Amino acid sequence: PTQGSPTVQWLPAHDNLSETFLILLINFDTELISCLGIMSEKKRVFRRFFYRGYEVEKLLDLTNEEFIALLHSRARRRFSRFGVKKKLVDKIKNAIKRSEPGKKPEIIKTHLRNMIVVPTMVGGLLGVYNGKGYILVEVKPDMIGHYLGEFALTYNPVKHGRPGAGTGPVSRFLPT
Repeated sequence: PTQGSPTVQWLPAHDNLSETFLILLINFDTELISCLGIMSEKKRVFRRFFYRGYEVEKLLDLTNEEFIALLHSRARRRFSRFGVKKKLVDKIKNAIKRSEPGKKPEIIKTHLRNMIVVPTMVGGLLGVYNGKGYILVEVKPDMIGHYLGEFALTYNPVKHGRPGAGTGPVSRFLPT
């Protein structure tokens, strides 16, 4: 067989049954198999996350200056003026190290809503203050470069009901 052409093989199956069944085995790419409707067992492939062309493992190897160069301009300005909040990042790192493999680390409470997520924070659990209480935020690779405050809303989004559902003089008027 040439490269890319299917190889067809007929095999008897279920020898213990009275009738002989034939199975067609096609050794071809997965697109053709899915087009034919043949179920194939595939390993589950997890999506790899890239931030500006770097995987998370590679981002961890970068120095702070190299990582800051990858960020957008507002984040670069913030880090150049104030630096990384090392105390919070160290707390998160230590919590991740102390946690048992397969278990979630302890929750670290913070009021730093303006903290930008850096790669060393990935995998940590944070309680981000929203003005009333702490909202649990599990830091994932997709959050790198975003502010913590983006993941802890300070208000409840409005759920619009039908008109006139409220009480008061305004709700009495219902146009027909």
